[in-house]
Amino acid sequence: MDALASEKVPSPMMAMFTGLKPSSHGIRQWELESLGLRPGDSELVGRESSPKQAGINLQTRFSTWTPLINKAANRQLFEERVTLVCHWFDLWTDKQRKQFIRSVLMRCSKSQLKFTRDWFTRTIPVARLDFTTVLPRFLSLYVFSFLSPRELCLASQVNWHWRVLTEQDCLWMPKCVQHGWFLPYTPPDNEYGAWKRHYVACACSLDYLTPREAANIYGVLEEPEEDTEERADRWKERLLRRLIQHRLARQKKESLRSRPPWLSGKWNAGQHNERPHVSTSQTSLDQSRMSSTLLQLKDKNSQSNVTLSQLLREESKLSALCSPALEKQRVLGSLRALCTRKNLTGGGAYPTLPHSGAARPVNEGSAQPHVILISSRIPAWEMVLDCVRVGVIPMVYEHSGTTLDSLLYRLENVLRGRRARSIGIVAEGDPSEVDLVQGCKISAKNLPEAKIRGFWENLGGYVLSQQGGGHINIFVPLAASEAGMELLSQLSALTGLSYSAPTGILTGSYQRILSEWLWEHEDPAPPATYFNMEKLQGWSRMAHVLEEALRTVRKQIKPYLRGLRKDICGRMTGQLMFDAMSPGKVQENQETAQALTEGLITMSSEKQVNPLEFLSTFLMSRSRKSTLLKPGETFLTEGDGGIDLVKEGEGAEAGCVEPASRHLQEQEETFQVLSRLNRRLLGDFVGNRTQFAREALSSERDYVQTLEIVKDLYWAPLRAALASNRAILSTANIHVIFSDILSILDLHRDLLGDLTDRLCEWGPSQCLGGVFVKFSTRLTNYTNFFNNYAAILKTVDKCRNTTPGFRAFLTRHDRTAVTKMLSLQEMLLSPSGRFEEYVTVLYALRLHTPAEHTDHDDLTAAIGNLKCFRDYIRQLKLRSERDRQMAEAQGSIAGTPILLEANRYLIQVQEVAQMSSPDRKICASLRIYEHISDLSLFLFNDALVFASKTVSHLPFERSPKTSLQFLASVALPRLLIEDVPDSKYIKNAFVLQGPKRQWICATETEEDKATWLSILESAVRAAVEET
Repeated sequence: MDALASEKVPSPMMAMFTGLKPSSHGIRQWELESLGLRPGDSELVGRESSPKQAGINLQTRFSTWTPLINKAANRQLFEERVTLVCHWFDLWTDKQRKQFIRSVLMRCSKSQLKFTRDWFTRTIPVARLDFTTVLPRFLSLYVFSFLSPRELCLASQVNWHWRVLTEQDCLWMPKCVQHGWFLPYTPPDNEYGAWKRHYVACACSLDYLTPREAANIYGVLEEPEEDTEERADRWKERLLRRLIQHRLARQKKESLRSRPPWLSGKWNAGQHNERPHVSTSQTSLDQSRMSSTLLQLKDKNSQSNVTLSQLLREESKLSALCSPALEKQRVLGSLRALCTRKNLTGGGAYPTLPHSGAARPVNEGSAQPHVILISSRIPAWEMVLDCVRVGVIPMVYEHSGTTLDSLLYRLENVLRGRRARSIGIVAEGDPSEVDLVQGCKISAKNLPEAKIRGFWENLGGYVLSQQGGGHINIFVPLAASEAGMELLSQLSALTGLSYSAPTGILTGSYQRILSEWLWEHEDPAPPATYFNMEKLQGWSRMAHVLEEALRTVRKQIKPYLRGLRKDICGRMTGQLMFDAMSPGKVQENQETAQALTEGLITMSSEKQVNPLEFLSTFLMSRSRKSTLLKPGETFLTEGDGGIDLVKEGEGAEAGCVEPASRHLQEQEETFQVLSRLNRRLLGDFVGNRTQFAREALSSERDYVQTLEIVKDLYWAPLRAALASNRAILSTANIHVIFSDILSILDLHRDLLGDLTDRLCEWGPSQCLGGVFVKFSTRLTNYTNFFNNYAAILKTVDKCRNTTPGFRAFLTRHDRTAVTKMLSLQEMLLSPSGRFEEYVTVLYALRLHTPAEHTDHDDLTAAIGNLKCFRDYIRQLKLRSERDRQMAEAQGSIAGTPILLEANRYLIQVQEVAQMSSPDRKICASLRIYEHISDLSLFLFNDALVFASKTVSHLPFERSPKTSLQFLASVALPRLLIEDVPDSKYIKNAFVLQGPKRQWICATETEEDKATWLSILESAVRAAVEET
């Protein structure tokens, strides 16, 4: 029974054998023979196989043909299968082999793939490799950054991958910036190779000469023979020595002719000596004259390729006799000695000037004048000087070359022991600070500093007390902000005087000084106290335009007025400009001209069938509108007539306070007056906020209108001409000129829409701060515009000079009624002053917004953001102005080294007389000096440059011609200053000593000396602190 059962039930191995079907991958005969079986014995295998069999154990793993326990059979079977697979591999085609290898590698694990890689590395070593495929991308770009532009172009031809890498903007942008080639727009993220194309375009547009062209123009440089060259050098040297000897002999004869009898040496014992005695001072004088003669005989271009920094370093190496620490102590010691030394005439020390006017008793018999201080940084300050009323004492001071001490010293000389009834200060500033002098901006934060506090205390000493009607007026809109009101309160508490300032609600040019003032006196408003109002209004509307015109006028008229004082010269120049402007006619016809301009602009924007009828209707509506509006409902903008300076009926409160005997009571009364003014200013905050909100909307509408003029009258016709195949400018030039200004226009259209929506629903709880906060986060377009501003103007000038069609186009559109009598360049200038108006209006709006109002925090954030961008624009303007001054100084001094270097700027230029003493052994009070030459001292922030001044008169001309020749330069940290006491023979002199030589200089007036030494001391201290 068991045998029958075993025959009927096959084993699992046997079932597998019987279930196999022939296929291309079937079992061959030799595979069965390897197990000791024949093809016909498949049934026997099933019968004889049992778990108890002692033969080959057929338990398998992964495959029924791979025995698990018998290692020898397993190894043999594996080798046979490998042989079989290799036999198949040899029979396959190349495509099948690659497919098989790929399928095998796809089935491998990571360790097996690593084994394959190592085997390939050992078998086939790597001889060459593309580093861009192995290194990270940033390392590959760093390697490519060392290649020149030509090498990068060659590398881009290797393959596609190298071309992508070598055309990256990070490689080409530094090469463009190095040559000053800036991309006039910001490339979008999807643009590729913009900087390379810009480099190629700029390089292709360069003008260069081939060697043959250069030879035809300049000739061929032939090397002379050695004998001829040496002979010519000897001859030139001989002529130079002879010329120097002749000049020294002539100078010696002239000095002997003017020598005093007691120094002639005809009767003293030195007459019998074989070798006459020569004093050390006379020797140094001859050496200085000889060195100056040699410098004048030098070639003017000998130092054209040497920078001033290199020249100073070479001099410091040659003259380094002491350690830097010891030299620093010497310089600081000379400054301390300068501050404590007194002159022989009893005057004060330099440059710490005496302020004794505050301590002098008031002369009751003399009138107390009004004094107005005018900063030279004010645009067209000559016209402001000409606006001053008769009886008011004006004092003009240099903003960039004046310190607080020298300003007080000049004021003391002007008053001559009297006390002023009031002092007005016309200076630059914003609602939070006053830019009084360069490097010193007065604000509530730095007022506690000793130097600034002392200045205001001394300034208050020159004014009558508050009971006597004394006050100080600051023509800066400090009353338009909380920080400015705090500054006024601190100044009042410090000096015991009343201070007033404009509220600054006018956004046009300098019309803020014509706005309502913080004023509670019976006297007229401060502008009417000091100035002629008709002239002042004419100047305030066109200050910046007049400043540009006056730059040319100053250069032309300066030689004729050289001998006059600065204030007289400025008043004459201002009168000349006012006569040219005819301010009476301008004031009379201003309202009519403005109405006609607005009517023409409106008519040009709309197509009218009958233009004359439309214009007459517009003027009639404008006339009815101006008569119906009440003065209190009119919000003031640039160009509006009838400006109310001070509200009527708001005088001082009734009753008068008896004169206080104590200074504390005066301070309390002053503080109470300011508090009352502040409460009055903040009382009706709803009406004031409405007024300032309307002012913001009105000024924004005017600004957007100016930008739309640029788009409609310039950009649109140029694009239309380009589309009609009659191009005036190329697409690239149009994009460079107008792309940034058009993006700014879109930004301000959104801002104008938001302001209009808020004003339509205006109420006490309405907010404007959020609108300006949103606007302040979208100023990237302005950054691009100011970065490309120089390139835009250069492109406009280039196209105008090279393209006749564009020149004719500008002639038709510039300075017409539609463009508000402005040119394209002047309208492109409008964005630079817009942020000043934003800050002023927002300061005033926040001042009249209660602290608990929801808009107060947003206004504060918006002011902070816009103020940062305004400071950025100011820095750009300051940098441009400094570069212009440096270029003028570079061009005016012949033979000077290169002055235009980074972080160097001009501080002051001073004309002095170079003096010389024959013998310094004589007592200082009896020492005689002679004037040997005229010098011009150019003070920079790191060096002092000496230039000799030569004046020559031309036939039939009154004004002389002045030329400057470079003499020497001294680094400020190595400059020693010594005061020369005034005596019978010399006035206003001082000594400047460098490492190699010294100069005895004298100014024309004591005021010039005090101002110059004060500026020089500040510059030397700043330079020493930086080292």
